Amino acid sequence: MKRFLAMIFIMILLISTSLAFKVTMVTDVGGLGDKSFNDGTWEGVLRAKDELGVEIAVVQSSEQTDYLPNLSNAARNSDVVIAVGFMMTDVLFNVAPQFPDVYFVGIDIEPSPGQVVPSNVVCYVFNEHESSFPAGYLAAMMTKTGTVGFIGGVPVPAVTKFEAGFIAGVKTYNELHNTDVKVISGYANTFNDPALGKNLALTQMDNGADIVFHAAGPTGNGVIDAAKQRGSNLFQLPDNAPLENIIDKYFELERGFFAIGVDVDQDYMAPGYVLTSSMKRVDTAAFEGIQNAMSVRTFQSGVYRLGLKENGVSISPMKYTRSMVPIRYFVEIEYLNKLIREGQLLIPTDPAKVGSFEIPDITFPY
Repeated sequence: MKRFLAMIFIMILLISTSLAFKVTMVTDVGGLGDKSFNDGTWEGVLRAKDELGVEIAVVQSSEQTDYLPNLSNAARNSDVVIAVGFMMTDVLFNVAPQFPDVYFVGIDIEPSPGQVVPSNVVCYVFNEHESSFPAGYLAAMMTKTGTVGFIGGVPVPAVTKFEAGFIAGVKTYNELHNTDVKVISGYANTFNDPALGKNLALTQMDNGADIVFHAAGPTGNGVIDAAKQRGSNLFQLPDNAPLENIIDKYFELERGFFAIGVDVDQDYMAPGYVLTSSMKRVDTAAFEGIQNAMSVRTFQSGVYRLGLKENGVSISPMKYTRSMVPIRYFVEIEYLNKLIREGQLLIPTDPAKVGSFEIPDITFPY
């Protein structure tokens, strides 16, 4: 009898294992460890493992030619495949119809004009400009030199929208506070060269920028390194100085150097030297995509755009730098965010159109 029961238990275990719902994430070329877009999406996959009990795996892409075999192989062994990054768009839309019983979740992927989203694909895109707007407003408030910088990776829409929102935030601060903060913009034309990112940031700092925002993936990690290097040299502090010493030096000298992170909360990468991060909730998008795919009744293909109104973008909580920032910033930016959510303040998505961006009459309620 015991032997019979043991055999039944083993059979049940084998059946349940074979029926496990499997999710495979295919990374962009930055891969896991980029401290940005791929890592943020993976956090959503890990959450699905913990909360939904799914089996997970990851396939790393080293170059763009890996996308086709990686997506195809993942689809052969998964219930859901997550494709990370806009550069995978065409390959995803070609591969997905070949696996009609597999669901695909595209993160930061949307069809080009004329492209049709396959019925087994859901895409999540973000209003990056609504996230970078408060970052630009903050940079304009905090600069001591009157000049701030922006460094992009490759000038594609997902990046140029960050630039547009940032510049619009600076412009809005200038108009509301009668200042004349300037923005220096530059592009690395790559997402995978931190040394180049650092050199570009140091050059902008040599030209007067004391705050530099990056939207450049791993290239931008070098921007954060540059801010920490210049800041610690200015403060005459070692690299491992306690946060309280950094804050004390900032108030003593009444100036400093800061980076602004992107995609995920990068403030931890250089506490006291990363002012804030312009975030898009790729983790939430990944989790929701997996959750919806677990039921045929809840899965709906198409493109979903997440902005401030949908809690899909925000700036970071500013765990390390909040005490350096005047309280009025948080009051003002919360009011401006309210106007964005209500559709009364429309942030431009194209840097070329920021010049014609008209700021409505705004009176803060205090």
